[in-house]
Parts: sequence; structure tokens; C-alpha cells
Amino acid sequence: MAGFARDERGSAAVELVLLVPLLVLVLLLVVALGRFASARGLVDDAAHQAARAASLTRSATAAEQAAYQAAHAALDGAGVTCTSLVVSVDTGGFAPGGRVRVAVACTVSLAEMGALGLPGHRTLQGEASSVLDVHRGVA
Repeated sequence: MAGFARDERGSAAVELVLLVPLLVLVLLLVVALGRFASARGLVDDAAHQAARAASLTRSATAAEQAAYQAAHAALDGAGVTCTSLVVSVDTGGFAPGGRVRVAVACTVSLAEMGALGLPGHRTLQGEASSVLDVHRGVA
């Protein structure tokens, strides 16, 4: 008995049409996660730069201003747009040999990735500290 030959013409095109949307969705998700991870690293870097800038000043008030300016400049220079930027500076140990601690919180918009079901906004946080030089004076 001869079996019937199954006609498979066009099956590859049908498979492609079914798989392409899924592959595009996975690719967009990978891009979104990559951007998110990159932004987290940039916020951490901004916190380190802010702590270093704060440790170079001579007063606690100047340290707070320098930390905010450094964090803002670092994020702006890296292309991270924060809808809300909060820079908290702990100057409790602001004395030669002490530490200045900085926490940076940046709320970023994920609106362009809304089709993936990601939340509209996400707050990224970074913390760092820097030691004040023991051989310098404090105003």
C-alpha cells in the first residue's frame, strides 16, 4: 500500500509567522532588562561621584550641595533622565578621618516599554561613602 504524501509546502512560512512575534517580544524584554541594569549601574556610579565630591568640601552644607550637583551631573552626562532625583547626604561624621555617606534615588520612566507590561516608573537606588582626609581642616 502506498501512503499518501503529505503536502508540507508553506509550513515553514506559517511557523515563521507564529514565532516572529514571540521572538520580537523576547528581544524587547532583553533590551528593557539591559537598559534597567545599565541605569542601576549609573545610579550607583552617581552615588560614588557624589560621595567623593562631598568628601572634598570643607563644610557639611557645602558637602550636601556638592553631592547633589555631582549626582545630577553624573546622571545627566550618562543620559539618565530622572523624573525625581533625591540625594541624601549623611554628614554626621563630617570631621577629618570621618565618613560622608550619600544615597541617591532616581525615579526613571519605563513608558516606552509599556507594551511589555512593565510598570510605568521605577525607583533606582545607589549608596556610597567616602572618607574625609585626616590631614585637612574643616570649616
